[in-house]
Amino acid sequence: MVYPRVSLYALMLAAAGIPLYIHLPRFASVNLGVELGVIGVILLFIRLVDLVQDPVLGWAIDHWPKAQPLFAMLAAAGLAVGFPILFSLEPGGAVAIRLLAILIFLFSAYSLGMILLYGRSATLAKSTNADDLMTLAGFREAGMLAGVIVAAIAPAMFMGLGASGQGYPAFGWFLGVVAVTVALVSFPIWRRTPVMGEGLSFSGLIGAGALRLLVLALINSLPVAVTSTLFLFFVEDRLQLPGKAGPLLILFFLSAGLSVPIWTRLSRRVGPKMTLVISMPLAILGFIGAAFLAPGSLMGFALICVASGAALGADMVVLPAMFSVVLTKAGLNASAAFGIWSFAGKLGLALAAFAVLPLLESQGFQPGQANSEGALTTLNISYAIVPSILKLCAFGLVLALPTEDGPQ
Repeated sequence: MVYPRVSLYALMLAAAGIPLYIHLPRFASVNLGVELGVIGVILLFIRLVDLVQDPVLGWAIDHWPKAQPLFAMLAAAGLAVGFPILFSLEPGGAVAIRLLAILIFLFSAYSLGMILLYGRSATLAKSTNADDLMTLAGFREAGMLAGVIVAAIAPAMFMGLGASGQGYPAFGWFLGVVAVTVALVSFPIWRRTPVMGEGLSFSGLIGAGALRLLVLALINSLPVAVTSTLFLFFVEDRLQLPGKAGPLLILFFLSAGLSVPIWTRLSRRVGPKMTLVISMPLAILGFIGAAFLAPGSLMGFALICVASGAALGADMVVLPAMFSVVLTKAGLNASAAFGIWSFAGKLGLALAAFAVLPLLESQGFQPGQANSEGALTTLNISYAIVPSILKLCAFGLVLALPTEDGPQ
């Protein structure tokens, strides 16, 4: 029952991540009246907090390995308390400050859970060999993608049932209930005897080959960060498909989830590097294809969601597993390293929001309203062309990786 419980804990974290990364910009701008430029600054400030916080959380998990159950429950409790508060916020009265405070609280709980889940891979896997770590990664990412689908469906479902505020307040309470339930069901896995390694150092990361994977993780996170930040805007305002963002998100992540076993199996056969060499061009084609869609192109964008979702499935499974394998082979403590890994991924999201949201605002883009051709062109370039260029950079880094990295 260990792996299903790992999947369940991953589901909780992913269900929490979707509102933080995808729903938040639109919720804050439409429901709370916060300007897009201010939202970008808030997200960048939170990343500055993470710059210190995430490595410290990873160090704490490694320093007190027997406190795993406590850390796991604290993360779940933070999500259970934070989301009902976040989605119950009302406009006015220094709303940007209140939003910042609750987001720092929520991201802290989210970071603690993510670093614990990824950093303790050697403890949660059946053994520390590469195949077992890849199997664990498959279960973990399947749970992640299930959580993403749940979170993508929930707001529209609650709104359809008559919930107020576009379904967000009910969504917040729903996420709180999910966190409490998962905490109780998954508790036994955190009582396993920790598998520990040596202390983390910069030279150790370089020697293990982990530093280049960290750089790859940061560059590779940028395309998804940009499209995640702009997804709702692109669907609702650029493609003019009101009410279709939820189903398209579900299709995107369902495609990613169904691809996970395929990428896991392929990685065992041809190695992780070749798996990424196959998957990354699929993502690039998806980004480019989105740029040429006409308004109302539901089927065209649905096909792009399938292709780009499948490519995301490879990124989610292969890259963290590669990182975990090189750390385990080098005998290094993984939680502190995954604290840095977590920060690298979230830094990409913050940089994306800080760059593209003020740019859209400067071009006069207004979510949910009639926009000029120039504003929509800027949105199109930001959503489709910029991620293509960034993904090409990540692809170049993958081609430069030695083929012996990761499980073969």
